Amino acid sequence: MWTTLSAVGIDLRARLDRLGERFPPLGFVLRVQDRYTAANGRASANSITLDGFLALFALIVLAAAVLGFVSASDQGVTHRLINSLGVKGSAEKIITDAVDTARRSRRTATIAGVLGLLVTGTGLAVAVANAYDAAWRVRARGLLDRMVGLVWLAGALLIFVAGGFATSLWTRLPATFGPLVVVITVGANTVGFVWTSWVLPNRRVPVHALVPAALAGGVALEVLKVAGGILVPRLVANSSELYGTIGAVFALLIWLLVLGRLVVYVTVLEVMGWERTHGTTEVLVDAPTLPMR
Repeated sequence: MWTTLSAVGIDLRARLDRLGERFPPLGFVLRVQDRYTAANGRASANSITLDGFLALFALIVLAAAVLGFVSASDQGVTHRLINSLGVKGSAEKIITDAVDTARRSRRTATIAGVLGLLVTGTGLAVAVANAYDAAWRVRARGLLDRMVGLVWLAGALLIFVAGGFATSLWTRLPATFGPLVVVITVGANTVGFVWTSWVLPNRRVPVHALVPAALAGGVALEVLKVAGGILVPRLVANSSELYGTIGAVFALLIWLLVLGRLVVYVTVLEVMGWERTHGTTEVLVDAPTLPMR
């Protein structure tokens, strides 16, 4: 059975390769997928998803602290938050209790959120760095990656805040300026990818070589954010009625899973773009000696 399935798979791939020779875009997609597999992209994406999920918990704690300070002076925050999320039933009560708890423990939550974000944020930085290093086939820096991750985290938060602030300013303009808002957000996404690729991997290449893949990632991330902004609230609202809070967690995990794969594909595009102009180099890799058959 396995032999038959393997033969079918080989035959199908041979047909796709021949079709890719006739249609270059398909051939490019196949080559990207091959490099994604060779770089162990699935494992890297899963690692980014897990570490991103943990970092998000720390960020939620920090956001809860901010919410606690805001709700202490504005009693209508809870009602507006529930309406914007569209949750009902048990999830609504959970949010109400969470806001009340945040108001009472806002100082402690601030300390816990900052410390947690430092730990989990640098863990996310290491996961992303490993994805880049695997695609470029260079060695990781070990403990130094954590220190570099602190620098990356500070810059990423600054880019995120600046991009959000610029978007909020432009959204106050008439609807005719809508395309300009999209350009600004895509630009912020692209800068974030360039910053990530310049700081985290254990290699140095000119910044201009990072821009094409970063731009592709910036556009794809904007599409993902728009899709997430439409689909995730619906998933949260529907799943909260059926499965409670755990349904919202699953919806968030799906979005992070797609994001993790996007990051890895950006690394692959970056490496392939560099190889197209600079070529490749063969290196020797030590491997265990296996017994003779």
